[in-house]
Amino acid sequence: MRVGKALLGTGLLIMITASITSQGAVSEEEASRLGNELTPMGAERSGNGDEIPEWTGGLRETPDSYQGDHRYTDPFPDDEELFRIDQNNLDEHRDRLSPGQIAMIEEYDDYFIPVFQTRRTATYPDEIQEQTVRNATQVELTEDGYGLENYESGTPFPIPRNGLDAIFNHLTRYRGGALQRNVTQIVPQPDGDFAPVTFQQELVRPTDLVDYQPGDHDNILFYFKASTTSPSRLAGNVLLIHEPIDQTVEPRRAWAYNAGQRRVRQAPQAAYDSPGASSEGQRTADNVDLYNGAPDQYSWELLGKKEMYIPYNSYRLMDPDLSYEEIIQPGHINQEYARYELHRVWHVRAVLKDDHRHVYAKRDFYIDEDSWQIAVIDHYDERGDLWRVAEAHKVQAYDVDVPLYAFETLYDLLSNRYVVAGMTNEERNPYEFGINRRSTEFTPSALRRSGR
Repeated sequence: MRVGKALLGTGLLIMITASITSQGAVSEEEASRLGNELTPMGAERSGNGDEIPEWTGGLRETPDSYQGDHRYTDPFPDDEELFRIDQNNLDEHRDRLSPGQIAMIEEYDDYFIPVFQTRRTATYPDEIQEQTVRNATQVELTEDGYGLENYESGTPFPIPRNGLDAIFNHLTRYRGGALQRNVTQIVPQPDGDFAPVTFQQELVRPTDLVDYQPGDHDNILFYFKASTTSPSRLAGNVLLIHEPIDQTVEPRRAWAYNAGQRRVRQAPQAAYDSPGASSEGQRTADNVDLYNGAPDQYSWELLGKKEMYIPYNSYRLMDPDLSYEEIIQPGHINQEYARYELHRVWHVRAVLKDDHRHVYAKRDFYIDEDSWQIAVIDHYDERGDLWRVAEAHKVQAYDVDVPLYAFETLYDLLSNRYVVAGMTNEERNPYEFGINRRSTEFTPSALRRSGR
């Protein structure tokens, strides 16, 4: 058990209330709901009476099975499947599924959604929750709506007013500070055969740099570096990204190091609908993390909140005793190891602007109210037909108070292929938090040194 990490208590609530000011995105009166009927992150604290429980602070205790190695064992091993949704009972549950989830069940005879007891495990460190409450009255969208003003950290809009507010909450969410992870990406063939690609990834906020100086990184949200470690034909290739907070002031800057050529080049294609790295054309650059990058190509609409079955507490999919071969199968992952729960989600719709081009003409986002992580996205082509369905299988890193993805999937209903990204089952040292990095390690000149 973890010592000194109690549930959100009276002291923090007092601190939250005292931090509210009269200027900013929402009024003082609206912001006073945070920490009361709303959680500090803006979710409804209460349950729905039977299926969704009250939020009581999230999961902040480590199970006895956890070894402290960031391999997150299942804290609910005795939970049993309540029921599963398949082609036989789909009509009974349509109103709690997205069109994409329904299409997956209709497309594959062996696809189903296993539903378990709802456990509201999501939480963040106290300092992130406190900053989020302060943000409610201080952070605003820029005039054009595609950047943030007065933003430093935390979730910018715990009480969202529009679709852009909600999507920025996903884009800026806290991921554990300076993070390194070793992960695998798999793009199976239609028959289920696959060749994994592995990466070592680093994501560091400027304030977590060892040599951080205020003012040096004012418009940088984070630095990201992905080094390919296998297969050998790709090993040593590195992608570096400087992700701005406001991409209308300066666009995303990206560089790629090609180990074979031993050259560093700018990579402006690492954005929007350019093909995602090592994805065999099965996903776009902005499909990574379910959605990333500048939101300026779309018009955004907040359609409200609904109850929905989404992947949650998916610890079984991270089990190191579970091999990739056991997870990967033709058409979709093995749903026997998945877990879905009933949660409230924000529904956001993005429609492509007339003067922009993107392979996705419309996207419907379903965002978990407790974590602000996107759970499901339905993607539509230019004809208005449903094309791809994305799901993120959430877990809670209970030793660092950070919601994570066990992995993310993107299913193509036309090609009957899919992508799984972020798998850690067979990787050593899957996650490392609090790494020490200097700003000089995230420069183009550092790429060649990091390539092998």
